[in-house]
Amino acid sequence: EMADRNTIYKNAAKEIADAHGRALTFMAKYDPDEVGSSCHIHSSLWDAKGKKSLMWDEDAPHHLSDTFRHWLGGLMHASRELALLFAPTVNSYKRFQPDSWAPTAVAWGLDNRTCGLRLVGHGQGYRVESRIPGADVNSYLAFAGVIAAGLYGIEHELDPGDPLVGNAYTDPDVEHIPSTLVEAIELFRGSEVAKAAFGPDVHHHLLNSAEQEWAAFNRAVTDWELRRNFEQY
Repeated sequence: EMADRNTIYKNAAKEIADAHGRALTFMAKYDPDEVGSSCHIHSSLWDAKGKKSLMWDEDAPHHLSDTFRHWLGGLMHASRELALLFAPTVNSYKRFQPDSWAPTAVAWGLDNRTCGLRLVGHGQGYRVESRIPGADVNSYLAFAGVIAAGLYGIEHELDPGDPLVGNAYTDPDVEHIPSTLVEAIELFRGSEVAKAAFGPDVHHHLLNSAEQEWAAFNRAVTDWELRRNFEQY
């Protein structure tokens, strides 16, 4: 339902803008001098009746239930290799800049906006916010990526390690979000999480789509290249 709402909103917003003679974009990074546009995804797990959150444990470190700890462990494990689902275009990776409110590190922290994964809320509202996805995502695929990573963590009882305290932009020990589409393609190509979650046919289709995006970009001659190589332009 939330993916439907996201998609309907984006399409409706573009139609309304067009009706007023305007153009609207959901590019992840439209202006190099401004912060990018995101699609942060908050996730939590509830019981079968939808009445009780499974994330909070009053007595556990950082109040992480075992379920939440493993879910978070899955997100830590797989967010790099599933980055293609969270950043699907060449432009997506220009959003990941230090000190820009967009993350560069696959790290988790308690209400830490420099981390790719931020824990927020309390009690029934305890949840993890993935700050990696940009506004240009296919929300169905981005949501599926978060769920696939979390379930993988639960199935394999993964531990997320300790939370990052401080500035993830400058921490030398963190893993980083891929910096280009081609890096994300190669990580996704070898992703056992993606292969298990989507099956070989969909995995191949998503790879092929990304490879076509990268090939189209490499055929293009950009304004930056013209300005860089003309004495006057």
